[in-house]
Parts: sequence; C-alpha cells; structure tokens
Amino acid sequence: MTLPIDDARMGVAREFMVEAQIRARGVRDPRVLEAMRQTPRHKFVPDGCLIQAHEDHPLPLGLGQTISQPYIVAHMAAHLELRGHERVLEVGSGCGYMAAVLSLLAKDVYGIELESELYQHSLETLGALGYDNIQLRCGDGAQGWPEQAPFDAIVVSCATDKVPDPLWNQLAEHGRIVLPLDTPFGYQELVVITKTAAGSQTRSLGAVAFVPLR
Repeated sequence: MTLPIDDARMGVAREFMVEAQIRARGVRDPRVLEAMRQTPRHKFVPDGCLIQAHEDHPLPLGLGQTISQPYIVAHMAAHLELRGHERVLEVGSGCGYMAAVLSLLAKDVYGIELESELYQHSLETLGALGYDNIQLRCGDGAQGWPEQAPFDAIVVSCATDKVPDPLWNQLAEHGRIVLPLDTPFGYQELVVITKTAAGSQTRSLGAVAFVPLR
C-alpha cells in the first residue's frame, strides 16, 4: 500500500536524509544539520518529484534549472561558516530552497534568480511558509545586489569560470564566497574563497556539476 505524501511522512524522510546523506558524509555543523531538518524540502520541488524530494540527487525545476542534492546544499552552507548575524547573498536562488536553509543560519538572506517564472514561484512558496528574513529579486545574479552590499557571505548556485567582479566587490572583507568554477579540464570544482586584506585565499571542496551562470 502506498502511504499518502503528508508532512509527517516527509519529516521522517527528511530526518533520514540528514543522517544518511549529510552527517554520514562529514557535515558536522549542528546549526546546518538542524536547518536541513527544519526546512521542508518537499514544499520546494515540483509536484511530480514529491516522492523523490529527499533523495540523494538533484531534481529538475523546469526551464533548464535544478534544485541541488541535499548534501551539496548542506556542504555549501557549512563552508560559509555562518553564525547568525550575517547578511548573505545567493546567486541563482531557483525555487528558494537554499535561501530557506540559509535564512535559519543568518540574519538576512538576499536571493537573485534570472528566470521570472522560478522567481515568482519561490516568492509564493517562501511567503506561504512564513519566511520573513529573505528578500528576492529577478535579474542578473552576476551583477549582485549593490544596494544591499556589503555581504558577509555569498553563495553562487550556478557555475562560472571566475568570480564575477561585482560579486567580489560586494563581498565584505573577511567574507566568504562559495561557488562552482569551471576548470580547463572539463569539470567543475566547488571552492570557498575568503576575502582578506592581502587578497584572497582559495580552498577546493571537490568536483561538482551545476547548471551554468547565465
């Protein structure tokens, strides 16, 4: 017998997701783990993907976009090292899921999405769920959000060959940016870059696959 898809059942699936996919792979920040538990991932995926909402892979959102696999969301969030007082920018906010996770880890979250249909849908979803420390705009994420800068952390949920200059300029000193970079070898590398008085420090977080920044 197939059980109905309800919030209680999804909560059980979400707990399993956190333990089996995220904690087991080395994400240890208790605030990140709790944010992943608290964020109702199934509310952000298309109806046709509900049964797969907590599985260990990306899911299609339409318009050539995807919602990242749960582990990657947690992995990126953990390397932002948020403590609750920060202003965070997300480029490529898609369905709003990662913005929702980040909103439990930071003071204010600003998300930019190029596709107007996804932007509108994420506005409606986040509003219905009561998230009140997230602001969204529809536009070119590579330009950032200068009116709200500087940001303590920036996460880019789409791949590019370098950090766009506007994003780097809008990152506060000692801030971190996590993003997937295209490499000359045909794969993408997730990196965390810390802005310092002397320039930057870059650390690799492993190979990934993201849709391109447009």
